[in-house]
Amino acid sequence: MSNDDILVLSDDGQERARLTHILDFLSLNPRFESGEPGNLLAVLIGEHAPSDNGSLAHLLNSFGGRLAVIQLDGNGQVPPELTEWVTDKLDLPLRQDKMNAVLRRARVLRGEGVRGRSPELFRSLLGTSPVMQKIRRMIEQVADSDANVLILGESGTGKEVVARNVHYHSKRREGPFVPINCGAIPADLLESELFGHEKGAFTGAITARQGRFEMAEGGTLFLDEIGDMSLPMQVKLLRVLQERCFERVGSNKTIHVDVRILAATHRDLEQAVDEGKFREDLFYRLNVFPIEMPPLRDRIEDLPVLINDLVLRVEHERGETLRMTRDAINMLAHYQWPGNVRELANLIERLSILYPSGVVDADDLPEKFRGGSGEMPAYDDILEDYSAQMTHAERLPAEGIDLKEQVAQYEVNLIRQALEEADGVVAHAAKRLGMRRTTLVEKLRKYGIQKDEASIN
Repeated sequence: MSNDDILVLSDDGQERARLTHILDFLSLNPRFESGEPGNLLAVLIGEHAPSDNGSLAHLLNSFGGRLAVIQLDGNGQVPPELTEWVTDKLDLPLRQDKMNAVLRRARVLRGEGVRGRSPELFRSLLGTSPVMQKIRRMIEQVADSDANVLILGESGTGKEVVARNVHYHSKRREGPFVPINCGAIPADLLESELFGHEKGAFTGAITARQGRFEMAEGGTLFLDEIGDMSLPMQVKLLRVLQERCFERVGSNKTIHVDVRILAATHRDLEQAVDEGKFREDLFYRLNVFPIEMPPLRDRIEDLPVLINDLVLRVEHERGETLRMTRDAINMLAHYQWPGNVRELANLIERLSILYPSGVVDADDLPEKFRGGSGEMPAYDDILEDYSAQMTHAERLPAEGIDLKEQVAQYEVNLIRQALEEADGVVAHAAKRLGMRRTTLVEKLRKYGIQKDEASIN
């Protein structure tokens, strides 16, 4: 039995028994009272959910959006006060693979799988180009402070990845990272999203709700697409940045907050200031430490490592191997990438569907990527780098390596991957690794891999 609890919402005895049996099979602890957060991993809303969930709504608020709420998608209705919290839906009858996938997302939402992860693993910041090395140095320099950071760059360059890295390296890393896209929320609703509201503050406000500032208490609030925020809203945000306090919509009670602000935009804010579309005082409040993410076309030498990372992710998720010829990589190196790394990720996923476990040549690329012609000498190193990436033929660093430590780390990574794919069942993981179960148990002890990562049975 794992240490993870699943809160089951159901007034029906038969449904409770059925869900308890399923959760027991998955080595999870079912519970039926909200109580203290403890080791709560997710909330499971049954088809016969109770109508009174006031205490649960308070519990969800305390998690600040970091607790998965899973709806069983049958004929039952989700209580209105819980609708906005639902993160996943599962069709009935339940399938184990679907349930495991949702639970993995729940662990990510709760914050697991991020702490302890090397910043090198954050997509979009990979690469050896001088500009990306500079970006990583800037992140390390500013992370430990509480200075506001303004992240600039075209859409798809990885601005949120930068923000998450700043949070990851900061003293607030154990606190929540709360993102909000200011351009995706209507202006009349953004105030409520940021500052929260009281019950009855406006039509549809049937319960009180925390805003993103309260959710981010002790952590980091990421204001994405800040350039799309209306001028009246900018005034209210400026006040919070200056005084570190605010009131919920419909309340006159002042709430003080301890939150770090990171903001991002693809717009030219200095030009917006000149045009009167963005407040100058707010711009200077946000622009304490600017970081500008370059477009992919300006760091095309990073293309091989980005492709390799995306291909490896496809292999991990789908179990399929995708490779590209030199001509295909050369063609992609000539492309301008208006959608940047996001467009590259989209292409790799599409190719993995079209050519599962295949080799992609230049003629296999979608037409819009086949505009380049001729192999330019400047791209020779890129093609060689890609070949090295795909064959994993990395050169030894000048200072040498500790081979024993490297081999041990490689073994640990493979063991963790096998355990994840086997949903923590050691016997199944051992089979995937081609070793006896007792041998794998010994290695778990040797490397200190915790029991909550594996179900030893």
